[in-house]
Amino acid sequence: MHRWIVAALAAGVLCPAGAAEPELQVSRAGARTARPAPAAHFSGQAMVDMRHVPSGAARASVGSVSFSPGVRTAWHTHPLGQTLVVTAGAGQVQRWGGPVVEMRVGDVIHIPPLLKHWHGAAPGGAMTHLAITEAQDGSTVQWLEAVAEAPGAPAPATAASAAPSRAQRLMGDVAPKLAQLTDEVLLGDVWTRPGLSPRDRSLVTVSALIALNRPEQLRSHLGLGLNNGLTRDEISEALTHLAFYAGWPNAITAAGVAREVFAAAPKP
Repeated sequence: MHRWIVAALAAGVLCPAGAAEPELQVSRAGARTARPAPAAHFSGQAMVDMRHVPSGAARASVGSVSFSPGVRTAWHTHPLGQTLVVTAGAGQVQRWGGPVVEMRVGDVIHIPPLLKHWHGAAPGGAMTHLAITEAQDGSTVQWLEAVAEAPGAPAPATAASAAPSRAQRLMGDVAPKLAQLTDEVLLGDVWTRPGLSPRDRSLVTVSALIALNRPEQLRSHLGLGLNNGLTRDEISEALTHLAFYAGWPNAITAAGVAREVFAAAPKP
């Protein structure tokens, strides 16, 4: 009996009933502020929303990085590697001396420690990915030279030699300034603002084009919406829902356009 009492008293001292347990930490959407990525290490505009910054003994951080069309990082390495999860759009990644690899929504790319590489948006479209990175002695990355400055390294097309954007093909010859504003302001600024994800912006845009009965613009934005993570079921439900608000003829026209886009798109 004496031993039982001693053990119980010891347990009470070591684990007092009133000891507070650690609280959950919740970072609400909209409570964080996305900031421009460092211009010295990116070829153009990119925004970084740090979803998680480690504290104490923790080492892993999580950031959401949104790249404007065609923008990429400089060459760099991570002391403990990095994992990318593409959440919107289409991107590219390349290891030093290797081929350019395409990456799309849902793809997970693991970059081993100290592997020299770059990553960014594919030409003509924005891209967002989560970057999960561990720190070693407080450092998560070592930045190196810009991609275009790497002598002898295989590199993607530069902005000057990249294929013309859709806006440039559609109106660059008759309205070059409008094409420039479309690429730099609409697609390069508005579409990369952190308030809405590219997927949600696609849903808003597709809905507006269905309601306005704009089949030509709808066709391209349906394709973009699929790249940004919209599912065929969501698009189908959106045009069915809008039939009651925008009219049956608009919804029927949109259904015909969606059929063409779905037939041409890769199967999910």
